Amino acid sequence: MRFMENLKPLSLLLLRLALGGIFMYHGYSKLFTNHSADVTTFVHWGFPPYFATISGALEFFGGILLVVGLVTRIAALLLAIELGIALARVTIPQSGIYAVGKYELPLMLCTAAFALATVGAGAASLDHFTFESGGGRKNFKKTKPSN
Repeated sequence: MRFMENLKPLSLLLLRLALGGIFMYHGYSKLFTNHSADVTTFVHWGFPPYFATISGALEFFGGILLVVGLVTRIAALLLAIELGIALARVTIPQSGIYAVGKYELPLMLCTAAFALATVGAGAASLDHFTFESGGGRKNFKKTKPSN
């Protein structure tokens, strides 16, 4: 299945774009359009009020980082942790473990973010040209300084 192997960069790009877009949408709402309502909701869930701002910033700016593919592993891991906390502390306790339809989106977002954190951004990303490929320095030979 070499053909499918060749599609890996494209699939990771599409995953990053979709996941980043979803996180940017929800983060933007938390930061700029519905902030006071989100603060009230977070307090109702038992979190400090500033968690709404942290969550919004993480989702909005983390989503941007996913889209461009920069520090993807770190951004994706932080987003996966955020969604894991939301699932464990809010969504599953409110809906019950058997009501999968009520928490399927956060579960899928958490799983996809964790997958990106483990496999990286792929070849069609800024990470590939900076961190994952040695920043383009692998072709340079180390020379000894002359005395």
